[in-house]
Parts: sequence; C-alpha cells; structure tokens
Amino acid sequence: MSNDLAGVWEVALSDGVHRIEFEHGTTTGKRVVCVDGKVNSSVVFWGISARFHSRLFFLVWQEILRRDWMFKLVGKETFSVGQSDTKATINIDAISGFAYEYTLEINGKSLKKYMENRSKVTSTWVLNLDGTDCRVVLEKDTMDVWCNGQNIETAGEFVDDGTETHFTLGDHNCCVKAVSSGKKRDGIIHTLIVDGTEIAESTE
Repeated sequence: MSNDLAGVWEVALSDGVHRIEFEHGTTTGKRVVCVDGKVNSSVVFWGISARFHSRLFFLVWQEILRRDWMFKLVGKETFSVGQSDTKATINIDAISGFAYEYTLEINGKSLKKYMENRSKVTSTWVLNLDGTDCRVVLEKDTMDVWCNGQNIETAGEFVDDGTETHFTLGDHNCCVKAVSSGKKRDGIIHTLIVDGTEIAESTE
C-alpha cells in the first residue's frame, strides 16, 4: 500500500478475519481496495477527458479494485469479501475542503452494527490443538460449523436436554451442545466441547 492509504478495517466472518485496506488519492481520485493482501480481480482506469473528446480505458490487472484518475472524489466502492461473497461497501464522504471520511458497510449495515448483529447469530471459539491455533465458528441459524476458513462436515442429533452437533478436528472429537437457557432473553446456549472438555467462548 502507498502513502494514499486512507482506511484499514478487520471484518470477522465465518471463514476467517479479513483485512480490508483502502487507498484514496485525493489529487488524482485514485481508489484501490485490497482484501487480505490479495490481488485477483479487474482493474479499471478512467482517463482522458477533454472539451472535444473523451476516452475510457479498461485494463485487466490483478487487484480487488483500482480506479485511477477519478474526477469525482466522493462516492462509494462495492466489492465482495470471503468465501460467501459477503457484500462490502466503502463510503467516501467529504467533511470540509480536501478532508474525507471513510466508512465501511457490510451487507448494508455499518461495521459496528453488523458485528453487533453477528454476535447474536454466531458463536466463536479460539483454541490450540496439537500446536495449531483453531478458530471455530458456529452459525446458529444453519448450525454450520467452520474452522480456519473451512466448512466442517457435521452430524447432528437430538438429546434429552437439547441437540448435539458432532464433528472432528484432526484426531479430536468435538461437539457443539445446544440447550435452552430457560430465559427468553438469553435463548439457546451453545457450548463447544473438545475431547470432553468445555471450551470458553471468544468475543470478536
């Protein structure tokens, strides 16, 4: 990233925590979006405009998004993040003069509100197994389980006090146990158990 770096955000999704970087050249209007340092999409150059003619150039490079020589400095850029192609939008707003404010939206919500809502529909655990850090995410609405960016095959069953979702990580037997809290406000409580040991839930 160059000296035009205007914003950096970290977004926790089921398949991992993604880093979004945004460059904005306030002189040229250049815009560059980079996700996880990856460069794998089309690059668009906007260029020459004059009184009697205009030309539009399209080049294919390897970046998430690049727009050079944009004559409109404010606006928005929309792109996808993660394996599920989650919609992300960076809003560029003028504050005063040549000062700008940059905000990130995920699925149409501010990053803060999205993460607050996400904490209600997912549970996350971070643990170390055989020397490897593992980030396990449960999507409560579908009961899908992810570990370090991979969707894990699971087997669910009903038990006397709720449900159990079984899966393995390496040679380790894992289970997400779902039981009612008995309180309407708290709803269902999900607990991760690995080799018979309960794992504390993490906050992101």
